[in-house]
Amino acid sequence: MEFESKKIETTLSKNERKKEILEKIRRAGSEEYETEWDDQGRIGQQKKKSKIKSGRTSRAGGASFELKVRKDLESKRWTVDKWSNNVDLDLQKVVPAKRKFNPFSKVMTIGTGFPDFIAFQMINPETGRFNVVGVEVKSNGLLSREEKKKCQFLVDRDIFSEVWVAKKIKRGRRVFVEYENALSIIGRMRK
Repeated sequence: MEFESKKIETTLSKNERKKEILEKIRRAGSEEYETEWDDQGRIGQQKKKSKIKSGRTSRAGGASFELKVRKDLESKRWTVDKWSNNVDLDLQKVVPAKRKFNPFSKVMTIGTGFPDFIAFQMINPETGRFNVVGVEVKSNGLLSREEKKKCQFLVDRDIFSEVWVAKKIKRGRRVFVEYENALSIIGRMRK
C-alpha cells in the first residue's frame, strides 16, 4: 500500500521519510485525530478533532457577528447588501468574487467578496446624493496587508466614499459593534 505520491517520497531522506510515515500511521490510529483517505488509499489530511471543533465555533461566531453588524447598520437607517465583488490587485480592477464549494453541505458559497457589505444612505433627497460605504466585518478589528491595499484601492478609485471595519466590543456579556474607517487604521500603521 502506498502512503503518498512517489514525488514526495523521493524528496525526503530515508530516515526523515520513515519518521514521517510512522507519525502519520500513529495519528491515523489515534482517537485524537481525524484522517481523510484519498481514492488510492493514501493518507490525505489529518486534523486534530479539537481544532475542528474550535474552527466550527469560530466560523459560527463570525457569521453571527456579521448578522449583528448588518442589523445594527439597518437600525441606523442604512440600506445594506452583501458585496459580491473582490479587488484583483494584480489587474488593478474590481472583479466578481470567486464562489467557494462546501463539500460537506454540497452548496456553493456566494458571499466571499471584499468588503463584506455595501451600505448606502440618502444624503440629500433633492439632489439624489447618497453616501456609499463598504463594511468589512472583523471580530478583532485587524486587517491583513492585502486587505489594507484593497481598502486603499476602493477609496482611491471612488468606488466607496469610505471603507469601515466593524469590530466587536464586549462590555460585560453584551456585544456591541464599533466602526472605524479603514484608512485611519492604515494611517496609524504607517506612523
